[in-house]
Amino acid sequence: MTRIVIIGGGPGGYEAALVGAQLGAEVTVVDCDGLGGASVLTDCVPSKTLIATAEVMTNFDSSHEELGIIVADDTPHIEQAARIVGVDLGKVNRRVKRLALAQSHDITASVTRAGARVMRGRGRLEGQQAMDGSRQVVVTAADGSEERLTADAVLLATGGHPREIPDAQPDGERILNWTQVYDLHELPDELIVVGSGVTGAEFAGAYQALGSRVTLVSSRDRVLPGEDPDAAAVLEDVFRRRGMNVMARSRAQSAKRVGDRVEVTLADGRVISGTHCLMAVGAIPNSAGMGLEEAGVKLTESGHIWTDKVSRTSAPGVYAAGDVTGVFALASVAAMQGRIAMYHFLGDAVAPLNLKTVSSNVFTDPEIATVGYSQADVDGGVIDARVVKLPLLRNPRAKMQGIRDGFVKIFCRPGTGIVVGGVVVAPRASELIHPISIAVDNNLTVEQIANAFTVYPSLSGSIAEVARQLHTRKTTSLA
Repeated sequence: MTRIVIIGGGPGGYEAALVGAQLGAEVTVVDCDGLGGASVLTDCVPSKTLIATAEVMTNFDSSHEELGIIVADDTPHIEQAARIVGVDLGKVNRRVKRLALAQSHDITASVTRAGARVMRGRGRLEGQQAMDGSRQVVVTAADGSEERLTADAVLLATGGHPREIPDAQPDGERILNWTQVYDLHELPDELIVVGSGVTGAEFAGAYQALGSRVTLVSSRDRVLPGEDPDAAAVLEDVFRRRGMNVMARSRAQSAKRVGDRVEVTLADGRVISGTHCLMAVGAIPNSAGMGLEEAGVKLTESGHIWTDKVSRTSAPGVYAAGDVTGVFALASVAAMQGRIAMYHFLGDAVAPLNLKTVSSNVFTDPEIATVGYSQADVDGGVIDARVVKLPLLRNPRAKMQGIRDGFVKIFCRPGTGIVVGGVVVAPRASELIHPISIAVDNNLTVEQIANAFTVYPSLSGSIAEVARQLHTRKTTSLA
């Protein structure tokens, strides 16, 4: 029987374990924290659970008056403008942790039920490939004891951990990284978020909605510098309109405790103060101390593991998946990389990873969902495409729901009309992007999208309307 050892139990690891076991291999998963990895225990599942509460708060605060909803209470008339709905952050975080653990337990049950073995400990490669093609993995348990495993193939899926600034070390109380925020029992009065990438933007928006006064420190010209510029502009406008202090072109140099407050010093000498500070300045791959280079595994300058399109590393019999590869920091991509690795090694039919069919989502309010080629690709001449953008303000369902911000944008090839990319900025954009993802993945044309029935009224009707406009226009357009 083929022996496979998987180091790391995140989406890349546990999805690979399921595939390997289903294809008849003897699979062992080595993990030190619990199956699901950071995605389930400290990242995606917890943050999106927190954001779900924030979303309810935002929806109520922003639209209850317009929709005619009246909340009757005994608040004095002079104070009626004050916030009516509040949040118990301690209760929210207890729910976050409970759901994360439940999801981890469910994943463990699924993996063991499929026939894989789960070991608690830290794994490392030892030495080069043996003459028979096998690899040695040493597993160190929490008590220091070691067990040696022989594998015909090894999958590295060890993820990453929060990057830290030397002069802004988290203390878990006032200066926090994104894994520590779920230990807070009370809502921060004044939260400074350092970093305006996806993680920083999501937490900044969530805590703003929950009732914190948020300052977002961005070293770049705008929020979400890696996303569609039109989408980022909408989100930044929403953030500012809701009272967030967005500081562009402001690089944080240090953060320190001053009594019950935190002072963040910027590179230009300015100092900003708050009750708490969240550091969201990227992640570092968990590739150190695993014997990788000694085993022939090539690392990039950033410490990520180099892989090809079928998840192979430079070392024979060693594959890698997930954040440790630096491909896309998405659970869906990690899972696909893990599955591809198993299909490839075990001789099943496999298609190489195609990053131009990956859909992703930023869970802010509004959400930002993207797939395929981007506006930057079009502007930079990477691909020749026609573009139409339609604001949601024109959508009847959006008007009924009080939605003012957002749009649908689709990119298609001139001549053929084949859909090559899209952007949706809207509530639940993560759900609305799916028909565009199907179009990109299957080379559908804007004519085919336009001719498919949509429900009236619906937000998805805007997708069909953009497709109709692209179908009738012969030159590059921006609406």
